[in-house]
Amino acid sequence: MACVRLGTDEFLPLAPAQVTARGLPGLPVVTVPHPIGGIPAPAAAAKAESIVESVLRALTSRPAAGNAAVTAHGAGMTVGDVDAPDALDRFQDWLMERGWGDGLPAIPPTRDRVAAMLAGPRRKREDVVAVLVPRLGRATVEAVAANAVMAGALREHLPVILAAIEAVADPSFNLQAVQTTTHPCSPLVIVNGPIARRLGINAAGNVFGQGSRANAVIGRALRLTLQNVGGARPGKEDRATHGHPGKYAYCVAENEAASPWESLSVERGFSTGDSTVTVCGSEGPHNINDHGSTTAEGIVITVAGTAGIAGSNNLYLGGEPLIVLGPEHAATVAHSGWSKDDFKRALWDGARVPLARLAPENIDRFPALDPEGFKTRPAGALAPIARDWRDIMVIVAGGAGKHSVFVPTFGATRSVTRRIAD
Repeated sequence: MACVRLGTDEFLPLAPAQVTARGLPGLPVVTVPHPIGGIPAPAAAAKAESIVESVLRALTSRPAAGNAAVTAHGAGMTVGDVDAPDALDRFQDWLMERGWGDGLPAIPPTRDRVAAMLAGPRRKREDVVAVLVPRLGRATVEAVAANAVMAGALREHLPVILAAIEAVADPSFNLQAVQTTTHPCSPLVIVNGPIARRLGINAAGNVFGQGSRANAVIGRALRLTLQNVGGARPGKEDRATHGHPGKYAYCVAENEAASPWESLSVERGFSTGDSTVTVCGSEGPHNINDHGSTTAEGIVITVAGTAGIAGSNNLYLGGEPLIVLGPEHAATVAHSGWSKDDFKRALWDGARVPLARLAPENIDRFPALDPEGFKTRPAGALAPIARDWRDIMVIVAGGAGKHSVFVPTFGATRSVTRRIAD
């Protein structure tokens, strides 16, 4: 059966990784000029008509010969058989030339350093933690350890990193889309349980900022693994229009000691003695400033006003928008006698966007993705930021101050929680 792969020219760098990973390196690819979304129908039809002959030619010609073997770029570094420069400054250049770095200084993953990293986990170095898209790279324990070394991680951080790798590979997370979308999303790692305190993962002041080695290296190790094993290289397979700073490292712990409610992990069925990671495909954090409200009702109005925005993927695609309540805002809500579920329900009712604020073209584009159907509702109807109030994620994190954070998500993704093995 003949087959041809279609796309826009902006996504052409993604094609070799996709077809080669699936053992079809000779599969023809035909492109049209980008974009095809958000343009008038006649313009889209004209682009389609312009490639008809190319598609027919590709379908009726013998496929080009190609090598179906797939190798993990960057994986050779895990066994020390790559002739990397000894000098640190030259090593950084060498790393970037091969597309294995993230732009920040990295530590060479020598045999000795990787061996030291592997001295902690009980898992064998050749065990496959996950197969990572888009390149279908085999993330062995050793490959993850090498990327953890480059990120500056310590041996005790590796169990958290391995659990995060397992979590993002869960089908419900939709890693293929998160890795290759134009949307500015990246896996946010949320750590719960005793290991967060033991490793010093910051959950308090400046929780999304600099200053904590554990937060930085765990998040960075996950990102480097997704790039070097999964094959999502920026500007190539990773097609993010803008990206965001969390694509360097995006890791926090929940401030369980300052929370008036059960933690995220307990909410999801784990015990208080369990250590867990939760990953969600998240945009960057957006501040919510409320220095005046003294009631739960007041906090909800402010949070809903920030979260109810017309450009959010959650509005169109559902998913699980994340609210990170600062401890002072959480205390205000709890002192009003509200549970976490009470807050979620009230936020879901309040964070709604009038359809009149959506462009008619967007209403035409997304009805199939909206179970209620944008087009079937009157112009004055209100669209919620999640399909159900239970889909809204709420954690408590941060330090002193009357601030909280709204973190929109990719929408076409679900968060995944995994227990961290000792």
